[in-house]
Amino acid sequence: MRHVAPKYRVDPLDPRAPSQALWDELGADERKHILAALPSEIERAMPPEGDAHSLPKHRARETLGEHFGRLGRRIYLASELPVYYPDEPTFAPDLLAVLDVEPHERDHWTVSHEARGLDFVLEIHVKGSAAKDFEENVERYARLGIPEYFAYAPRLGRLAGWRLPRPEARKYEPIIPQQGRRSSETLGLDLAIEAGKLRFYYGNAVLLDAKELIATLSTMLDGAAQRAEEEARRAERYAARLRELGVDPDDIG
Repeated sequence: MRHVAPKYRVDPLDPRAPSQALWDELGADERKHILAALPSEIERAMPPEGDAHSLPKHRARETLGEHFGRLGRRIYLASELPVYYPDEPTFAPDLLAVLDVEPHERDHWTVSHEARGLDFVLEIHVKGSAAKDFEENVERYARLGIPEYFAYAPRLGRLAGWRLPRPEARKYEPIIPQQGRRSSETLGLDLAIEAGKLRFYYGNAVLLDAKELIATLSTMLDGAAQRAEEEARRAERYAARLRELGVDPDDIG
C-alpha cells in the first residue's frame, strides 16, 4: 500500500497552524494530528520577570474568573497559552479571554479548530523596551482581528487600551479614559490603575481579587461571630436579672 504524505507538517522551528483554506480541506484525522503536533509551550523572548509581572497577571485572571462565575457566564481565561492563528507565527499573551465558550483545559488555542479567535488580550510590561507591548502588538493584534487589547506597565503606572471600531476593521482606535477609567466593551468592565494596582470595575463597584475576597469574608465572619457573642452575653445578663427577681427564665415565652 502506497504511503500518502500528509498535506501539512508542523515546522518545529516555526510552529504554525495551516492556512484556513488548507484546514478546510483536511479530514478529521489530519486535523487531529496537526493539533497534537502544535507545541503547548513556546520559547520566551524574555526571561521570567518576577513578581512585578506575574502578580498582576494572576490577579487579573482570578478577578475576571470570579466575576464571570458570579454572573453565570462562560469565559475561557488563560495565561501564556500558545495561540495559533492560521499561517501566523504563534504568540502567548499574558492574559487572554474568549467569551461564551467552554472553559475546559486546553494545550493551545488554535483558531481554525475553535472556529473563533480571541476576544480580549492583556499584556503586562515590566522590563526592556515598551515598544513590543505598546506599539508592535497594537498593529499585530488589530491585524488578527482581536476586538480589544490592553497593555499595562505597573512600574511605569501606565495603562492603555485599543479597540476595533468595527468587527471587520483591522486597525485599532485608542480607548479614551473617562474619569481615569478605560472601558472594555468586550468584558463589560472598566479598567483603571488604583493605588498602583490594575483594577476592574463593574459599574461603580471595584472587583476584588481572590486574596481580597478571602479577607473580606474573614472580616464578615469575624463580625458575625462577635455579634453572636454579644447577643449571648446580653441574653445571659437578662436571664440573670430574671433569676434575681425570682422568675425562672424558662417560664418566659
